[in-house]
Amino acid sequence: MEIRRFICNNGYGTNSYLAWDAESKKAFLVDPGSPLQQAADLIKKEELDLQYLVITHGHGDHTGGIDFFKEQFPEVKVVASRHERKMLMNRDISGGKGGYKADIEVSEGDTLKVGALELRFIECPGHTVGGMSVLCEKVLFSGDTLFRRSVGRTDLYGGDWETLLDTLKNKLFVLPDDTLVLPGHMDETTIGYEKRYNPFVN
Repeated sequence: MEIRRFICNNGYGTNSYLAWDAESKKAFLVDPGSPLQQAADLIKKEELDLQYLVITHGHGDHTGGIDFFKEQFPEVKVVASRHERKMLMNRDISGGKGGYKADIEVSEGDTLKVGALELRFIECPGHTVGGMSVLCEKVLFSGDTLFRRSVGRTDLYGGDWETLLDTLKNKLFVLPDDTLVLPGHMDETTIGYEKRYNPFVN
């Protein structure tokens, strides 16, 4: 799997990740938080087949580039948790444009194939009701659930600290320690590192 990180120009430093299967050239983009011309240019240069925009949760800083990529790549499909439907539709609670409807709604344990790659969706409530992480091989795209030595805030609509703590301990920290974590903000980390050093969980 090839992965490139792009930092969105939305004022929040949101990470967006373009990943693809090198053999088939089929690709997915995690959290298009703003229009990213560099990512679009790379997709065209590498002749990638962008299949999915994977939305870890509905906040505007993770969805602000949906329209841009759908215009550039009309066949691409938006993937989000079925529990995030209200957040994606409602501008007042998402802090974004609103009015988005996922083309594919997923639930805990659902999978999608992207060439030889398999995406497995993990429901991660706590930051939002329908937040999710995406596991592909030994890489976890954690959205705003888990950061390097930090966690997602719980003081916005749908946030709940006890729920987030349960998600971290029983959904993410059960993954192998060497699982690479690519979060929605800040730098990469690993599950093992966060189990040992994350001050919000220990």
